[in-house]
Amino acid sequence: MGAATSDDAAVYRLTDELAMVQTLDFFTPIVDDPYTYGQIAAANSLSDVYAMGGLPVTAMNVVGVPLEHLSLEDVNQILKGGADKVAEAGCVLAGGHTVQNPEPLYGLSVTGLVHPGHLITNAGAAAGDVLVLTKPLGTGILSTATKRGIEIGDLADRAVSLMATLNTPGAGLARAGLVKGGTDVTGFGMLGHLGSLARESGVTALLRSGQVPAIDPRVLELIDEGCVPGGTRANLKAATTTSFAEDVPESMRLLLADAQTSGGLLLAVPPANLDQVLALLGEEGAPCAEVIGEMSEPGPNAIEVH
Repeated sequence: MGAATSDDAAVYRLTDELAMVQTLDFFTPIVDDPYTYGQIAAANSLSDVYAMGGLPVTAMNVVGVPLEHLSLEDVNQILKGGADKVAEAGCVLAGGHTVQNPEPLYGLSVTGLVHPGHLITNAGAAAGDVLVLTKPLGTGILSTATKRGIEIGDLADRAVSLMATLNTPGAGLARAGLVKGGTDVTGFGMLGHLGSLARESGVTALLRSGQVPAIDPRVLELIDEGCVPGGTRANLKAATTTSFAEDVPESMRLLLADAQTSGGLLLAVPPANLDQVLALLGEEGAPCAEVIGEMSEPGPNAIEVH
């Protein structure tokens, strides 16, 4: 499996019972604290392996350092944050590479393992599947509020906690054979990633906007006040295969398009497996396990939002 289906990672079959999952991701800081930045960036990189149903086994650091702006202690804290998150995943940090760069960059190249028959992919959803989301939306909005100096109180800590939370349930769901279709919600927002899942699976997603969780009601208020990152507005503009019911407010449309960092898993769950999936998500500490819609037979749009 390569890049043709816009999936979360590449997959290479080693044997009939074992495949290798590979991904790489990195970005510039979205928080001020270097240790926290390292944790979030590592969790984000590991997520793509979990989203494919894989179990991360090795990781390598990818680091860009502006020597004139970043102290050695800051670099050490970034790497410590990443290393601690890799260890939390039961993964081995095997090395990496560092270069000079005008601005800080950090992330991981991650290799995981999965049974070829247990993959979770963009093309694995089917009509009738129930859509389940494992993290609430709004980290892009809250990050923008912080950058603009808007007082959001403990919501900043809540956003950081969510972004640093590993998507470990993905591996367990795949191993149990409970889910075949899914992805994670990151830079293209819910609409972008769900659109890929629907298109590659040959179905239409029916999204119930009233059931999509925001981190807090204040997130929608911030959107109404104009606190929206450019990437989120671009995501909504790009959602040309999404139709909205007239009563879906602009704030909700933007929330659905909000660019997430280290967002949750978006799973297409066969109805017969739903109770087991919700139970497993609860056991593994998923931040939420919300049913937000379902897949239907293909129609004129990839997504219909009600």
